[in-house]
Amino acid sequence: MKFEPPPLLPSNPLCPQVFHVPLEERRYKDNSQFGEGEEAKVCLDIMQRTGAHIELSLAKDQGLSIMVTGKLDSVMKARKEIVARLQTQASATVAIPKEHHRFVIGKNGEKLQELELKTATKIAIPRPDDPSANIRITGTKEGIEKARHEILLISAEQVRHFEMTAPAWLHRFIIGKKGQNIGRITQQLPRVHIEFTDGEERISLEGPTEEVEQAQVQIQEIIKDLMTNTVSSCVLHHPSLSVFFFLLTVNRIKEQYKVSVRIPQDSERSGLVRIEGDPKGVQLARRELIEMVQRMENERTKDLIVEQKFHRTIIGQKGEKIKEVRDKFPEVIINFPDPSQKSDIVQLRGPKNEVEKCAKFLQKIIADLIENSFSLSVPIFKQFHKNIIGKGGANIKKIREETNTKIDLPTENSNSEMIIITGKKTNCEAARERILAIQRELANIKETEVTIPAKLHNSLIGSKGCLVRSIMEDCGGVHIHFPSEGSGSDKVTIRGPAGEVEKAKKQLLQLAEEKQVNNFTAELQAKPEYHKFLIGRGGANIRRVRDRTGARIIFPSPDDTEQELITIVGKEEAVRQAQKELESLVKNLDDVVEDSMVVDFRHHRHFVCRRGQVLRELAEEYGGVTVSFPRTGANSQRVTLKGAKDCVDAAKKRIQEIIEDLVSYRYHRAIMGPKGCRIQYITREHEVQIKFPERDDSAAENGDISPEAEFAPRKCDIITICGRAEKCELAKVALLALVPITEDVEVSYELHRYIIGQKGSGIRKMMEEYEVSRLRGKQLDVIKVTGLVANVERAKQGLLERVKELQAEQEDRALRSFKVTMSVDPKFHPKIIGRKGAVISQIRKDYDVSIQFPDKGEEQQDLIVISGYERNVEEARQAIQQLVSEWQEMVSQDVHLDPRTHARIIGARGKAIRKLMEEFKVDIRFPQPGADEPDKVTVTGLPDTVDNAIDHLLNLEEEYVSSQSWRPQLIQSQNNHSV
Repeated sequence: MKFEPPPLLPSNPLCPQVFHVPLEERRYKDNSQFGEGEEAKVCLDIMQRTGAHIELSLAKDQGLSIMVTGKLDSVMKARKEIVARLQTQASATVAIPKEHHRFVIGKNGEKLQELELKTATKIAIPRPDDPSANIRITGTKEGIEKARHEILLISAEQVRHFEMTAPAWLHRFIIGKKGQNIGRITQQLPRVHIEFTDGEERISLEGPTEEVEQAQVQIQEIIKDLMTNTVSSCVLHHPSLSVFFFLLTVNRIKEQYKVSVRIPQDSERSGLVRIEGDPKGVQLARRELIEMVQRMENERTKDLIVEQKFHRTIIGQKGEKIKEVRDKFPEVIINFPDPSQKSDIVQLRGPKNEVEKCAKFLQKIIADLIENSFSLSVPIFKQFHKNIIGKGGANIKKIREETNTKIDLPTENSNSEMIIITGKKTNCEAARERILAIQRELANIKETEVTIPAKLHNSLIGSKGCLVRSIMEDCGGVHIHFPSEGSGSDKVTIRGPAGEVEKAKKQLLQLAEEKQVNNFTAELQAKPEYHKFLIGRGGANIRRVRDRTGARIIFPSPDDTEQELITIVGKEEAVRQAQKELESLVKNLDDVVEDSMVVDFRHHRHFVCRRGQVLRELAEEYGGVTVSFPRTGANSQRVTLKGAKDCVDAAKKRIQEIIEDLVSYRYHRAIMGPKGCRIQYITREHEVQIKFPERDDSAAENGDISPEAEFAPRKCDIITICGRAEKCELAKVALLALVPITEDVEVSYELHRYIIGQKGSGIRKMMEEYEVSRLRGKQLDVIKVTGLVANVERAKQGLLERVKELQAEQEDRALRSFKVTMSVDPKFHPKIIGRKGAVISQIRKDYDVSIQFPDKGEEQQDLIVISGYERNVEEARQAIQQLVSEWQEMVSQDVHLDPRTHARIIGARGKAIRKLMEEFKVDIRFPQPGADEPDKVTVTGLPDTVDNAIDHLLNLEEEYVSSQSWRPQLIQSQNNHSV
């Protein structure tokens, strides 16, 4: 039976193939007339699908001979389908290593596809995550055998395993620095895998045979070269010397002899050091290392016990002193412990004789340090510290040098008055006398001695010095010095201003007499935050209790651990009375009350700024009272106070005083300017001095002011100017010009929000530009402008200009608000909008209008709203109406086109069809995939243009159909088939 293929172009080369299907492998063995059964139908289908020409003939043994003619690609596809559909299929598996599967598949599966076409089989390779190594082949017996042979051949080409040997110490040289040598080989031969076995002499190579052999040759050349130019030698030493050995010797030997030295890790517990490199260099390095090991084995280690406080002194600033010791004993290693270890052991290590000499030298230094570590404290009034130091430190430097002592003064921020002197005892005492002499010269400092029995000293000092400290504080900070314990001396020294010394002497003797006659002590517990309130401002409260009872009341210092303990000392009756009064005060403080007061908005910021510094001071001074201001943005002026009743009342009074001070000073800051720049300019320009007042403390108790003084200028409002009369007058005029003024500007309330701007941006810009502040009245047509006279005038002009701009904008908005509503059938809305809004955007741009379409779900879906200037709106409406009129005249007509031509007509990315629609001014719609009528194309437009477009489409269809080679034809007789 003979089948004719479709006509081929003359330029296409023919590639005929003939193959035979035995009778036993034929899929269809029906006895119908040859050429009319299933085999003929299958061949016809294959010819249509592939474009190849197929001829069938029946052999004498009833086998099937098939000849396929056509392009090579078509013939291979046809042959594969014939084998699959006309010949019975068998299957077999072949096992190759899993890692070779990728070579069977090839790049992007090309190798596998080629193999399947070549053998006319189906080859199934397991997925990468499947552990199976079996590949299944499906097809004819002949094809299976051929495919199996090809797969095994591919696998055999991929693998060769070879092992070679080289000394293990040479492996890292073969690899090269940072893998340079071996990287060069693997870069040239990427399919070769080279593996070195750690600790063994074996090198493994795996990969394609030819490439493995090339890699083997290159590695052998490297080994040969290394064996000629490189040797290895070992030196044995004790493992405990490894660190020292490495630090002192190895780096220098590496650089000097150009060799590699390998020291075993601490975990290896090995004393074998390997030297590798040039033979001559290895020999010299080995000799030097052996000498070093022998010398080190004769070394010893010695520990010195040195108090840790001396370590920094021995080391010196930046290690200068210990460097001198190391330079004197260069062969001795001196190790100080880490400060965090709190260890007193200093380790010396080196040759035995040198270690002994170094130890004696350090012991002498330590002995001198101990002798010079005597320390004493000298109380010097804080105001005289700078005089003790002298200009540029001259005085203190001179005392240090002449007495050979170390003198430490407290920092300026410290409350301590003690100067600490360190050195030899005699030198320290001499330095103390010289420092005290300077203090005596500077002020009327008197020193007196009081005789008090030694047995009373501890009781007079009190717990942690609280009694004597209270006397020192009461008497202007005099210094009271008791003799050291165990000395047996009765002399107590008092030093300070003459009047205060006498006062302290009197109190000290009185306290001593009370201790001897009827000493009584009581203790009271009170929260630390109550102490300042109990003491009162300037000690007023506690002084009243002392005057009434005669008892001494001692509060804890900040350094005391018992911060709640108050001590009362004196006669029993006085102590009991004072204790009772204090307990009553503390009880009142424990009764917590809550009260409130009204504070104007503008003063809130003063209290809460600087992280609430003023509120913290109030809490410290008034028994921990809590003052809560409303949150920012809250429309409230009420301030809440919570604490003891007396504390709350006192805090309210203090807050009121602060507010009054703020009102008095409200212009001073504006006059001064940022960082006082304005005042500095006036003083420099007019050569005068300007002094601002202190806070006003002249108000009577409870804040009452006499009516006569109501209109009198307060002291806190007066600014003093000093200088020549005429220049003072000029400075006065300049100062008055800096006093802010407030003026009203009439602006309609409706415009206020436009002046303020989004988030206040507009008003902030004007305030910065004109250097003024503005306050807007509630629901008023007035804006208040505050600032300097010149600035206020400029701001008023700017504000009025802004009002004119806003009024013009309002008029323009009114003109632009003209609206027209037009009715348009909703089916035309998408056309008016256009592709991606192109049409409607162009109309909006051309006529400067806003066009609003109805939202989904609205009742009147046909209404379109146009807004803008009246003339523009009318023109836009006419434009839309004209478009709608044109669309209403349009017709739609269907035309049936062969579906196979649709893609050609549409063109790449619709380029061809868009060009056609623009040319004929029509809209062409093709059917969607899966449509009932896949050949129906709809053309919409004006009647004439639609007819022209349809004619053009039909011409295109006819042209594409006649020129295509993809329409297969079976050339056969209309009445019978030729077989």
